[in-house]
Amino acid sequence: MPKNTPYSLPKDSKAWQQAVDSIASLLPKDTHLQDFDTLQSLPVFALIVVLPSHIPTLDIHHYVQSWVDEQPNWHLVTVAEDTQAHFVEVAIDDIDTTQATARPPFVSVQVYRYLLVPVTDTLMHPAKTSAAAHIIDDQLTTRLRHDLAQNSLAQNSLTQNSLAQNDSTQESSTQTSSAELVDCHILSVGHMLRTHKLACFDMDSTLIEQEVIVELAKAAGVGDQVETITEAAMRGEIDFDESFVQRVALLQGLSTDVLDDICTRLTLSTGARATISALKALGYHTVLVSGGFTYFAHYIAEQLGIDEVHANHLDIEDGEVTGHVQMPIVNGNKKAAIVAHTAERLGLAMSQVVCVGDGANDLPMMADADLGVAYRAKPIVQARADAAINVTGLEGVLYALGYPAFIPA
Repeated sequence: MPKNTPYSLPKDSKAWQQAVDSIASLLPKDTHLQDFDTLQSLPVFALIVVLPSHIPTLDIHHYVQSWVDEQPNWHLVTVAEDTQAHFVEVAIDDIDTTQATARPPFVSVQVYRYLLVPVTDTLMHPAKTSAAAHIIDDQLTTRLRHDLAQNSLAQNSLTQNSLAQNDSTQESSTQTSSAELVDCHILSVGHMLRTHKLACFDMDSTLIEQEVIVELAKAAGVGDQVETITEAAMRGEIDFDESFVQRVALLQGLSTDVLDDICTRLTLSTGARATISALKALGYHTVLVSGGFTYFAHYIAEQLGIDEVHANHLDIEDGEVTGHVQMPIVNGNKKAAIVAHTAERLGLAMSQVVCVGDGANDLPMMADADLGVAYRAKPIVQARADAAINVTGLEGVLYALGYPAFIPA
């Protein structure tokens, strides 16, 4: 097997624009097809279904088309790739050997892309957008998740010849696994049509699999206390600043000798290298903006080739962590301000910004961005994000942006 394989993604693709052009007659009279703000206000949706290749599957296209056939108010367009698009190559290691355990660089998936548009004047109104999205989510994607879970259980039962389980166990298994079987993104088509140029990522539990402050706490012998505070903060149950001060105070006296050791133990999230490499090839400016510490953030940014870093300074004196917090704390509002300032400095509008995170302190920057993506996030974050990734690695961000699956160049 070669060390790396060149994959390709379309740059400057008109696939989504061509899909919109094909439904021009269904849009309100005088709608300008290049007016992305107007299009985003209408209940015209991108439906993106991301299914891991290893999942026993239904015929997804037939499934979606059957649902639309039952809905007289909706029209379905399959988004085909623009044959005239320029493709860029992204060299990705076949196996990421930089991690403690060698593993594939991203999750192999099938990506299905559709445009859903109402065919009645009653639904085709900005005031109906939220209700229409809820209808699609409730009637189509929830049912799809349920049926995929049932199908997967049936397939696993057959292939493993497992013993029969009682009904309550089967129901629990279905509920647990359904969200992990498929990602369904229901997004305004405006998200697909805009050209995004700035991608901002949280670090802990997003670009990396750990929460660094928890690793520091373990080294300091206060792991349980700090993890409890961290989880409560990420769920939005306590103020981030208060939690940060409490956690850092518990680190007082920790020797700096352990910092490099912790760096070497940090593991990148699946797909992190592939995602940053792809975004760079597509012309994005990438930013790591973290409520963690610059010592570790710079290390991770260097590993991934991220353009700039913003995080908290870890106060050290005489070779030990002081336990004191240097102001200002990079909290949720500060993250949002950093993103806005970075966009302004680069001459970009916030409509060209994508933000990715997992915790409650990521919500402000995600809300300000054109597209806020939750990555394996807490429920409160998934509920408020534009898109939520649960079944892939971080490369799922690319699919939420409307790109097709990675293909060998």
